[in-house]
Order: sequence, then C-alpha cells, then structure tokens
Amino acid sequence: QVQLVESGGGLVQAGGSLRLSCAASGSGSSINSMGWYRRGRRDLVASISRGGVTNYADSAKGRFTISRDNAKNTVYLQMNSLKPEDTAVYYCNAFTYARSMYWGQGTQVTVSS
Repeated sequence: QVQLVESGGGLVQAGGSLRLSCAASGSGSSINSMGWYRRGRRDLVASISRGGVTNYADSAKGRFTISRDNAKNTVYLQMNSLKPEDTAVYYCNAFTYARSMYWGQGTQVTVSS
C-alpha cells in the first residue's frame, strides 16, 4: 500500500508561481513512476519515472518542471508563469512496479487574472 499526501496548492495571480509536493509513505520503494494530473484525474500534467525520465503535457512544457527525490519518496511540481486556465485540483499519482495505481486527495490551485 502507498499513501500520497499533496501540499503546496493555493491562490496566486496570473504570472506567479507555485510548487506542489507529494510525499509517498508505505511501500515507497515499490513506486516506479509518479505524476500530477488535473481535471478530475483525466489530464496528465507531468510524470517522472524512478530513473528521472519526464513527460509533460503540451500545456505544461516550458512552464512546469517535475522533479523527484527518491530517497524521500517525494515528487515536486514547480509551476511558473501560471495562467487562469491552470486553475484546477491537482492530483498526485503513483504507479508501482506491481502495476498498482494510487492517488492523493488533491490540492487546489487557483490562478486569478
């Protein structure tokens, strides 16, 4: 079992920045990839494998950076140049080597114009 706890959401003006964090507990060493989704967990924002291979949605490229600290079982999403259309609940996701998927509770990001 893996538990995911997100933090770092909030309200920011357009053009501002936020950094989201997601800490995994439990069987953290079983996690292969981690990522961030929004829009009801439908839209991938960014993902990163344990080896550091990243994948970004087109809307996130050039503005968002995903990173990971495997020792802390934590994934980060640095979001810069935020736009009102980035407003959403952001969900952390973990996919294990056993092909199980886990979700965090979500953190709200609101970007005002």
